[in-house]
Amino acid sequence: MEFRFSHPELASRPVTPADREFLRLLYHSTRQDELAVTGWPQERIDAFLDQQFEAQSDHYSKHFNNDGFTILAEQEKDVGRLYLEEREDEIRVIDISLLPEHRGQGIGGSVMRDVLDLAGSRGKCVRIHVEQNNPAQSLYQRLGFRKIDEHGVYLLLERAPIPSPA
Repeated sequence: MEFRFSHPELASRPVTPADREFLRLLYHSTRQDELAVTGWPQERIDAFLDQQFEAQSDHYSKHFNNDGFTILAEQEKDVGRLYLEEREDEIRVIDISLLPEHRGQGIGGSVMRDVLDLAGSRGKCVRIHVEQNNPAQSLYQRLGFRKIDEHGVYLLLERAPIPSPA
């Protein structure tokens, strides 16, 4: 699933096996703060995060079509990932993650607006699972997502399709 980003310096490319180390480090960066409060030594945190990364990667490869798995790059430097899956009635955001130094700069919002535009052009809604304590929830609310279900610590959010202007 290819589309253009409105962010002028953002590009994407398909995930390849050569991206594994970047993806591992990116995953670590999304969970580091959460585990820092455990009091565990960094080696234990790293081992735990490696195990969780492997489990997530295995789950994604077994349950999702990886045609929409992309690396996000800004000025040719890898800054994150966007995993999408187009379904009959929706575009599912499986994962969107950015390196810490690229968060809070509008990149994620720009990418999500582009996903919403793509979905609107195809008459589809966008759905995403998000942890209840994820700070990105405020972004999703601003973009018009609403909670449609709850699974433990995860909320399933949906944004109904808005047709693109002709």
